[in-house]
Amino acid sequence: MMTALATVSAVKPVAGGFDVELSCEQQTSCSSCSSQKSCGTGIVSKAVGNKSLHWHLMTQKMVTAGQVVEIGLPEKSLLQSAAVVYLFPLFAMIIGAFVAQWWLAPMFAFGEGGVILCSALATLGGIFLAKRFSAKLEQQSSQQVILLRVLGEPIS
Repeated sequence: MMTALATVSAVKPVAGGFDVELSCEQQTSCSSCSSQKSCGTGIVSKAVGNKSLHWHLMTQKMVTAGQVVEIGLPEKSLLQSAAVVYLFPLFAMIIGAFVAQWWLAPMFAFGEGGVILCSALATLGGIFLAKRFSAKLEQQSSQQVILLRVLGEPIS
């Protein structure tokens, strides 16, 4: 179980307890790294900034807006999302290159440029599929978020 700290944005009472809306800032470890000024990831994370993530969860515990809570998310959903996002485009590129090299190039008599173009198009198709599948996985993982404990009011 992965844990994260989140801030309660809104609480709505429902029949089975409370529907809690949470927000959490996605953090990178770049701020504590000694080579952040020369690292490409550090430069990109400074340019893009922090991303705010939002979740809904149902709970029996009474919480109020502004409280900090600890939430849990199963590792399985993170690993599935990472596999989809990274592997779908990669496998699509490899399959596109093989199909173009062994089937389309001999049939239409085109060279490396055609194989590269087919591979790039297959990669774009893989990215499209990855976006569709990752959206479904993200929706499923947002339903698996559980409230572990209530930490208290934020320091102002």
